[in-house]
Amino acid sequence: MEQHRIVSREHHVISQRELRNDNASIMTRVEQGESFVVTRNGVPIADLIPHQPQRKRRFVPIGEIATALADMPEWDVASWHQERAELDEVLDDAAGSASFDDDPWQHAARDTNQS
Repeated sequence: MEQHRIVSREHHVISQRELRNDNASIMTRVEQGESFVVTRNGVPIADLIPHQPQRKRRFVPIGEIATALADMPEWDVASWHQERAELDEVLDDAAGSASFDDDPWQHAARDTNQS
């Protein structure tokens, strides 16, 4: 006979002592879907809730990553420069003095030497 879990939104408040003295019964009730708030000296210290299987994956297998990367279009440096040039024509900024072929490190060195 298959057991069905009863999921309850109600939290029963129990003391740490109650949990210690009646843990088998309380764990059975948790297994059946009940939840408890455990207190020490009247102060809540823990929630005892039924286990919920993890729904989200924490990692992606390397084979899945490899498959996804294999489906991506190939991009070489020339393609990148071509797309960048096309974008520059459409999205030209007001400064417009620097070319995408310019080396930013050379700009920094030149600006430092002029100071």
